[in-house]
Amino acid sequence: MRDGVIEGWGEALERRDPGTWSHCKRVASCATVLAEALNLSEEEVRVIACGALLHEVGKLEIPEAILRKPARLNAAEMLVLRTYCVRGFEILRKEVSLQDAAEIVYAHRERFDGSGYPRGLRGEAIALGARIVAVADAFETLLCDRPHDFARALAHARTEVSRWSGSEFDPQIVEVLLNVPDEDWRMALSQQ
Repeated sequence: MRDGVIEGWGEALERRDPGTWSHCKRVASCATVLAEALNLSEEEVRVIACGALLHEVGKLEIPEAILRKPARLNAAEMLVLRTYCVRGFEILRKEVSLQDAAEIVYAHRERFDGSGYPRGLRGEAIALGARIVAVADAFETLLCDRPHDFARALAHARTEVSRWSGSEFDPQIVEVLLNVPDEDWRMALSQQ
């Protein structure tokens, strides 16, 4: 897949939901740090970074009224928003070179305890790349300002992610996150 196509999706996401593409780039950096710390192969790291970079691509098909709603979403709107994982998978799976990244996009909202979506997968039934991206996504979200929330300190973000170990997140990946030096996280979050 050409980088220009991926960048085009990113620019479209940014127009549709400002801040999303920057978030995706930071999540990809964090996922790369985790994948490398797990000693995965260069190809596995590349696929995980690509899946992280594109994990929000399904939001291109979510109505702007839902994406940009300033108030809390109601139950019906939340159901529509939750389809973005499936929509992203559908967009990416058509490209042979993105098959593995598509699975990461599809499964990154699954939870280690089986309470996630869209398929309710549990534990190692969730692709390793999706489990890594789930942790990277939450960690990045805690560390960066959002319209509805302020950034947390690294120590606080680590504590929060640790609280969800075994329920939302794979404990092995959380353990890796906890052992990455602060400087590595600062460097990953500053790249865009």
